[in-house]
Amino acid sequence: MVKAYTQEHVYKHPWERVTSAAWRKFTDPENKRILPHILEVDTLNRKLDSKAGKFYTTRAITVHAPGPWFIRKILGQDICHCVESTVVDAKLKTMQLTTTNVSLKKVLEVEEKAVYEPHPDNPLWTLAKQRTSIKIKPFSALASMAEKVEQKCADKFLQNSVKGREVMERICKYLESEKSPGISL
Repeated sequence: MVKAYTQEHVYKHPWERVTSAAWRKFTDPENKRILPHILEVDTLNRKLDSKAGKFYTTRAITVHAPGPWFIRKILGQDICHCVESTVVDAKLKTMQLTTTNVSLKKVLEVEEKAVYEPHPDNPLWTLAKQRTSIKIKPFSALASMAEKVEQKCADKFLQNSVKGREVMERICKYLESEKSPGISL
C-alpha cells in the first residue's frame, strides 16, 4: 500500500531568495541542531544548460533511517542513503526536487517531490508544494504492523518537513537582512 502526503507552504519571500535558501538548507552549520537526522550531503553531479536556462544537480543525502526504533533494530541499520535530483528553470522560475531512498528499498520506498515557484497571486512570494509517497513492503514478521509502521514513518517525515520549512524561513530572513540597498533580486 502506498500513502501520499501533500503539503503547501507560502514563503513571503521572492523565489530567488527561497531557492537560495533551499541550497543552503543542509549545509548551514546552524541547521544541524534543527535537522539532526541529516548526516551528510554530497554533490554528485552538476550541469548547466545555458541555452535552456536550466541547472541540474544530483546530491547524495545520508539520513538517520526513518521509522520507529524497533524497525531500525530489526533491519540492523540506522542510516539511509537517498538521492536528490534538482532542476532549476531560471526562465520559468521553478525549482523541482525529487528525493528517493536508495537503501532499505526492500522494506521501505520513499519519494519526496518539492516544487518552488512564484506565488500565482503575489509574485513577490513563493509557493512551495511538497508531495511525499511512502510505501512499506511488509515481510511476514511485520505484515500485520505494516500500516502502523507506515504511519509512524509518515509522522516523522511530516515533523521533519516542518523543521525544514523553519530552516528555510530562517535562511530567507538572513538573506533578506544581508541584502544591501543597491542590490535587487
